[in-house]
Amino acid sequence: MKQLIIKNTPILSLLLLSACGTTPTVAPSQNKALNSISSSNAQNGKQAGFMQNSLDSWTQDEWTPKVEANPEIQKKYMKVDENAAPIKSEKSDKKEVVYKEREDKAFTLQELVDKTGAYLEATPSKDESKSNVKHMQSLPVIGK
Repeated sequence: MKQLIIKNTPILSLLLLSACGTTPTVAPSQNKALNSISSSNAQNGKQAGFMQNSLDSWTQDEWTPKVEANPEIQKKYMKVDENAAPIKSEKSDKKEVVYKEREDKAFTLQELVDKTGAYLEATPSKDESKSNVKHMQSLPVIGK
């Protein structure tokens, strides 16, 4: 029995894999029924939806200014923009340097953690009495 299993296993595996490899597949772009229900917006040139627009506006209006104003983030992940004109501050005669994102670096998880910490430092904390976390921790099964 053991010899039968040893001999038949490679044959069955080869048969199964060759059968799966020859089965014709239909790409979603050639499937007319699927395209009538859900067509790709990237190929049709349609505009982004509400969620993408709101995420883009939040990133541009809230995330980027708060994160880029942090001096640690500027020193660690940004470089001085030589092409931009320095901004003259109203408070002093010193000129402020303009920073921009480095393009030659790879994105790391540590960068996301650092930028999230900088954003949370710049964002005022909410009222502790209205905290959902505090409420969930006070439940007998989940919390203390």
